[in-house]
Amino acid sequence: MPEIGDRAPDFNLPTDGGQPLKLSKLKGRPVVVFFYPKDDTSGCTAEAKAFTELSERFEAAGAHVVGMSPDSAASHAKFKDKHGLAVTLVADETKSTLESYGVWVEKSMYGRKYMGVERTTVLIDAKGRIARIWRKVKVPGHAEQVLAAVEELAGAR
Repeated sequence: MPEIGDRAPDFNLPTDGGQPLKLSKLKGRPVVVFFYPKDDTSGCTAEAKAFTELSERFEAAGAHVVGMSPDSAASHAKFKDKHGLAVTLVADETKSTLESYGVWVEKSMYGRKYMGVERTTVLIDAKGRIARIWRKVKVPGHAEQVLAAVEELAGAR
């Protein structure tokens, strides 16, 4: 996983709308990338809704919010439509970007090991460097913590 101060690994992935999103094209403004395991599951839905509820405040602070999972763009579109989400969702079906951020990891449930996304959020500054990392995220209150960090970063500019 990249560390604070490292250049954020670039990506060019399809969005929920079918258009590609290239991280480097967002340079000049902060970007929040929240990595989540699966569309339309309870924790992932709660997290995406929390970021959506604060989307106007993220926008006011100049930040772009992106959610990423290994689900398809079509799955993301259904998820976004079903829950009225206001954040961009990108699909990493090959898991190459998830791997480059170190969030595609071995997990264990009921003694069974499997590969999956470790819920993580990365704040990337306007220069494309990693400003903050939240690992093993607990959803309640998380979007508010990220917003506070974005507002602090915006105030430092």
